[in-house]
Amino acid sequence: MYTPQLIDHFINPRNAGVIEDADGIGTIGDPECGDFIRIHIRVRENRLQGVTFEACGCPASIATTSVLTVLALGTTLKEALSIAESDVVEALGGLPEAKIHCSNLGTAALRQAIACHLQQKKSNFRYL
Repeated sequence: MYTPQLIDHFINPRNAGVIEDADGIGTIGDPECGDFIRIHIRVRENRLQGVTFEACGCPASIATTSVLTVLALGTTLKEALSIAESDVVEALGGLPEAKIHCSNLGTAALRQAIACHLQQKKSNFRYL
């Protein structure tokens, strides 16, 4: 049912944890009734220098978010925003049809984290 890549990312999730003083945080889901993902990003020179996650959910949601952080780390913000759910599924060697929706959670949280960062950056901009 699950690929070896998915099982590996579930058992050994990459980049799990929190970035203190993150430059952006994105959250999707509800921890009380199902899958919940929170992504923290650190941005330096328009690149994702750090990408971590917290997750509560099924093996597929944890694995898809883990592999997403691997795909996103080191990319520019534009490149990170272009990571598609299909990229995540492909990186895991596929997902059961009933779990495809899990690949949407991490990418949505990553996009929220980037939007949060850009909004903070915009609000910190001062006119001279």
